[in-house]
Amino acid sequence: MGIRGELFSTRFSCEGRTYFFNVKENRNGDIFLSVVESKPTETETFDRRSIVVFQENMEGFMRAMRTAAGYMEKAGSRQKHETAPQKPPLRARPEGHSETKSTGRRIIVRKKTQSSEPSESKETKSKELG
Repeated sequence: MGIRGELFSTRFSCEGRTYFFNVKENRNGDIFLSVVESKPTETETFDRRSIVVFQENMEGFMRAMRTAAGYMEKAGSRQKHETAPQKPPLRARPEGHSETKSTGRRIIVRKKTQSSEPSESKETKSKELG
């Protein structure tokens, strides 16, 4: 038996974290998996967290792990689709027009163009015509 009952050990490192997968045997002869996550802290020490899974529970543990991993894959692909634009882009409208949708109807609002001349009252215009 190896150091502290180690039968097998491997590791995986990514983004500043290291995961250790250690298969060990205790004094009673029970075989278990110890999974340890280690990451550096700001004080140049390491933060370590671990879980232990005994051999008789490994099948259920792996089944739950595969289920969780499958869910993560589906959720990740769903997020990618949700960030894509859902509606087609609006068509360009002629200048001075805007469109608002309300209960399935189109409402077209035409903006008045402002003339450079001061506006005249209706009375002044009718006197000129008459």
